[in-house]
Amino acid sequence: MLFTIFGLLFILLSAVCFVFILIHAFRRSVGTGVIVLCIPFYNLYYGFMQFEHRYKNLIIPGWLGGFGLGAALLTLGSPVILAFRPPAF
Repeated sequence: MLFTIFGLLFILLSAVCFVFILIHAFRRSVGTGVIVLCIPFYNLYYGFMQFEHRYKNLIIPGWLGGFGLGAALLTLGSPVILAFRPPAF
């Protein structure tokens, strides 16, 4: 249960950080914003290369690290993983 709560909090952190990137992309142009929203590898490129913000060095790790940690914690807290037992030979 605790893994799930912390996993959701990290996913929320990731979403909040990604909103900063989306706002920047949509201010540049609507087309850029839609591409950043819809194409996963382009949003990585945009985040590292074109995103300019005063706190870029906190937003990018919060976005990617929060997503990675959140996904890992949600996987660890999953009842399917907890109930899995390898077959006995």
